[in-house]
Amino acid sequence: MEERFALCVLLCCVAANVGFSWAHVNGFGDQPLSKIAIHKAIAAFHDSASIRAHPVLLGLKGEDTQWVTVSLVSPHPSADDWLGVFSPAKFNSSSCPPVNDPKEQAPYICSAPIKYKYANESNSDYTKTGKATLNFRLINQRSDFSFGLFSGGLSNPKLVAVSNSISFANPKAPLYPRLAQGKSWDEMTVTWTSGYDISEAAPFVEWGLKGDLQMHSPAGTLTFFQNDMCGSPARTVGWRDPGFIHTSFLKNLWPNTVYTYRIGHLLHNGSYVWSKIYSFRASPYPGQDSLQRVVIFGDMGKAERDGSNEYSNYQPGSLNTTDQLIRDLSNIDIVFHIGDITYANGYISQWDQFTAQVEPIASTVPYMIGSGNHERDWPNSGSFYDTTDSGGECGVPAETMFYVPAENRAKFWYSTDYGMFHFCIADTEHDWREGSEQYRFIEQCLASVDRRKQPWLIFAAHRVLGYSSDYWYGQEGSFEEPMGRESLQRLWQKYKVDIAFFGHVHNYERTCPIYQNQCVNTEKYHYTGTVNGTIHVVVGGGGSHLSDFSEVTPNWSLYRDYDWGFVKLTAFNHSSLLFEYKKSRDGKVYDSFTISRDYRDVLACVHGSCEATTLAS
Repeated sequence: MEERFALCVLLCCVAANVGFSWAHVNGFGDQPLSKIAIHKAIAAFHDSASIRAHPVLLGLKGEDTQWVTVSLVSPHPSADDWLGVFSPAKFNSSSCPPVNDPKEQAPYICSAPIKYKYANESNSDYTKTGKATLNFRLINQRSDFSFGLFSGGLSNPKLVAVSNSISFANPKAPLYPRLAQGKSWDEMTVTWTSGYDISEAAPFVEWGLKGDLQMHSPAGTLTFFQNDMCGSPARTVGWRDPGFIHTSFLKNLWPNTVYTYRIGHLLHNGSYVWSKIYSFRASPYPGQDSLQRVVIFGDMGKAERDGSNEYSNYQPGSLNTTDQLIRDLSNIDIVFHIGDITYANGYISQWDQFTAQVEPIASTVPYMIGSGNHERDWPNSGSFYDTTDSGGECGVPAETMFYVPAENRAKFWYSTDYGMFHFCIADTEHDWREGSEQYRFIEQCLASVDRRKQPWLIFAAHRVLGYSSDYWYGQEGSFEEPMGRESLQRLWQKYKVDIAFFGHVHNYERTCPIYQNQCVNTEKYHYTGTVNGTIHVVVGGGGSHLSDFSEVTPNWSLYRDYDWGFVKLTAFNHSSLLFEYKKSRDGKVYDSFTISRDYRDVLACVHGSCEATTLAS
């Protein structure tokens, strides 16, 4: 059975590598945990090897994150020795699925670690002394932890020693709240993760105006299971129990009003388990004239603040983007992360890591997500692209861990309002072409907005359905995702979309106002009156490995930047919009433009968007 399991995983990895080949060339890289051939691990315990982790009990003051010190001794140290963090702490063959054939043998380890470090990271003399002390930053993930020391490198791991187990004081605690807009403007949703099933405790949110009587709103509870995954590694070595995901709907909010909230669970014995207290500002009424600030980016992923997993080689800009948003959070009202959320790629533990990373942001302002190839795509699963980019997740973790106001969260397209903005969020991992269900949604979304009340119309999607001079798009000669804008550019023009945002390509690029491959406005920085076309922006530099540009710069490309960053939109009123592109490394503005116009300019007849008229009086 060990050989069969290894062969099975190997074949899955080969298939996955084929699917990742284009992505890797274009700067995506491989999930660091996928480098570990954990299915090949064997026991090679040595009496003289030891690991000690402390403190043993974490979160005694209610913390959901804590540093842990791990001291190890190895009698035969090597430069490729590594230390893995496992959770649950018991990770030997007893946790593997049962083997039905008595002649077969189960693999020794069936689950990948949450993270890892090389043993010599903190001690360059490790190979001489055989001693090292490493520091790990752990988050509460609903179970205990242990550390395993492996020799043989990542490709041929041999388990030499296992540490004592450690755990958080309350591993089931409610954690990592993420806000999202509800289906109406006066509704905010709160989603969080805990270890409490509804059979153990009733989840709810306590909320209200600061100092006033607090209300209780119940929460629904969801989870997903290993057999919900579509393939490996999500269905095999990457699987980890996601806990329970709860969502509560806070309704009838007063516009622009600050509310406090905390998440809780009522246990059957009558006691309560509480989170810390958070706050948010309710959305403005659609069309309300007030200062409104929106941040948009894609492809951020996650990184480890303790240096684990070599994430500096995979999503090197992720923490910079996260930290810049945290620093400027008082000047941000809503965030859109348009696809390629965690790059978990089938290693389910990484979703907890991501929600913990963005918790300071997502617990304070709505964190709206879109679906990307690394969330959804898997062969024969209904995704438009028949690739293995999701690592077998096929959209299940994304649509469960985060709420979006879609009619069907398995179809990740939706609209949402924020004051003077109207957003149409498309799902490029499902068919968007003319005649499709999604195409009908996009047209309805664009057509439904009252531009006198909401002058700023924004389209966003993951893959570049518009314009990009990315190297690979240039090689194909289309400067777009194949079949990208053929169907949609007529809609963008007809309904006068102001800006179309895309991720997938890991850089920043801004076009002129454009229609049918032609710039329709010669201005570059200060647009006034009738704009005549849609400005297309690639903002996929949220954190993942950067993508090269084509050697050819098309005449419609006004600004290109090979760096990590994000866009901030500021609507001052119904007539004035500021666009800023900021680098994640320093938060400074490197590209910007303004739009100044009146309602009559939105109504004006432009090419491809003229209302029918009659000579009748």
